[in-house]
Amino acid sequence: MQNIEPVYGTTTLLLIAVAAVALLLVLVMRLKLHAFVSLVIVSLLTAIATAIPLPDIVPTLLQGFGSTLATVALLVGFGAMIGVMLEVSGGAQVLADRLIGVFGEKRAPFALGVASLLFGFPIFFDAGFVVMLPIIFSVARRFGGSVLLYAIPAAGAFAVMHAFVPPHPGPVAAGDLLGADIGLLLLVGLILALPTWYLGGYLYGLWAGQRFSLPVPDLVEADTPGAPKTAPPSLAKVMTVLLLPLVLIFLNTGLATLQTAGVVGEDALWVKLALLIGQTPIALLITLLVAVWLLCRDWGKERVEQLMNDALAPICVIILVTGAGGMFGGVLRASGIGGALASSLESVGMPLIVAAFIIALALRVAQGSATVALTTTGGLMAPTVAATQGLSELDLCFLVIAIASGSTAMSHFNDSGFWLVGRFLKMDEATTLRTWTVMMTLMGFIGFALALIGWIIF
Repeated sequence: MQNIEPVYGTTTLLLIAVAAVALLLVLVMRLKLHAFVSLVIVSLLTAIATAIPLPDIVPTLLQGFGSTLATVALLVGFGAMIGVMLEVSGGAQVLADRLIGVFGEKRAPFALGVASLLFGFPIFFDAGFVVMLPIIFSVARRFGGSVLLYAIPAAGAFAVMHAFVPPHPGPVAAGDLLGADIGLLLLVGLILALPTWYLGGYLYGLWAGQRFSLPVPDLVEADTPGAPKTAPPSLAKVMTVLLLPLVLIFLNTGLATLQTAGVVGEDALWVKLALLIGQTPIALLITLLVAVWLLCRDWGKERVEQLMNDALAPICVIILVTGAGGMFGGVLRASGIGGALASSLESVGMPLIVAAFIIALALRVAQGSATVALTTTGGLMAPTVAATQGLSELDLCFLVIAIASGSTAMSHFNDSGFWLVGRFLKMDEATTLRTWTVMMTLMGFIGFALALIGWIIF
């Protein structure tokens, strides 16, 4: 859909944008209306308020919703299925045990963090952390000390992977809205996620583990319900499933770069096939099929089908919220608000990447959800990015990481992760604020600093 000629001036459009975000926060926080419904209502009202012609309103809404889902739904769906296969098969336990054996008892927190980073690639934060809890508690009991010494590095690893790295819905949606190359974003996200976790998650976890002495809670059920009683997979199989999508996607990105440089021909059949299988949805589809073969082939067809159904059920809400965020962004683009925001940012001299971080941070503090903050900020910034000349592919990736960083910091009472971690580790609210919230804030600002350095250098 073509952008419609704005009816109002810059000031009016910016006031409408502020009112739209304020209304979204009121609906989500004050009235407790579901984020999906709230985003649709705000998108509709914004389209009306900005005088988009009535016959064009519904097509504008549907285009923003559908174009976002076209990218996000496949990645999130396949990623969730792969995560379930690794979870139920015992692959996470195999990986954690091996890493502890390699790094040794004294570096058990580091080993758990590395395992969480690897396992956090395909699985969401909530599910990944819960899956790792039996392993964390077992290691904590074996080696002693505060449970935070082992839990904080693992929780931080899942959190940073969830916010920074595709195929998680937040970075995928923000990357899609800003026009970033998802394969390159995956590479940049991984490179920046590692030092962000090490400084803000692992090192802080070591300090918190010494500062706050918490006993290891009892976990009623350590086994996955309904898991087939089969031997766990080998480490080689687990690593194959985890690394295969990275290899395929990096192959696509590398060949595309070589094509641009003229090193490889554009008409070669093998190049076209390699580029095809390296597209992120195809790479994850291939990985899912490999995971079924390596991890689940002895379980029976019915059990595998049930696992896939179970994997999709909890992510439907995330997909719908992400699509609705894309709808909101589509309205902002069509209405001319993006151009108005671009001109206002230019007039105050605020760098684009700083503005993106501040907006995401404000949304994170106000409504709690990192995914909503990522998606909404991506929608708000997309028209501005489109109107900004001279941005490279790397610039777009650093911009997404800046948004992800703002969406990570300042987790508090309105964030489900705050309560999840606090309740499972049997912490009171004050201790959760002094540990979990501090860690998330550290990682958010460290991630932004790294993205800003990359933005300036490259």
